[in-house]
Amino acid sequence: MGKAIGIYLLLINVFTLTLFGYDKDMAEKGKRRVSEKTLLIFTFLGGTLGALIGMRMYKHKTNKASFQIKFLLTFIAQLFVYFFTFRR
Repeated sequence: MGKAIGIYLLLINVFTLTLFGYDKDMAEKGKRRVSEKTLLIFTFLGGTLGALIGMRMYKHKTNKASFQIKFLLTFIAQLFVYFFTFRR
């Protein structure tokens, strides 16, 4: 089970990082963007590290306070789910 979780986390983080990069590229081109809701859903599903790397690497969503607050709340919700799911 642990190996499967590790593979899942690797894949979701790589995908989330890619999603942030894609959204930044679309923003620069003035094309249809990935919704903030979608970015936050993949962050919540385990892509927190990928999202953080994507925000820093692409300098994307770092100056948007409303997104930063939503990101923080998503991370806190993720911690609660983890705590109540895996506590012993």
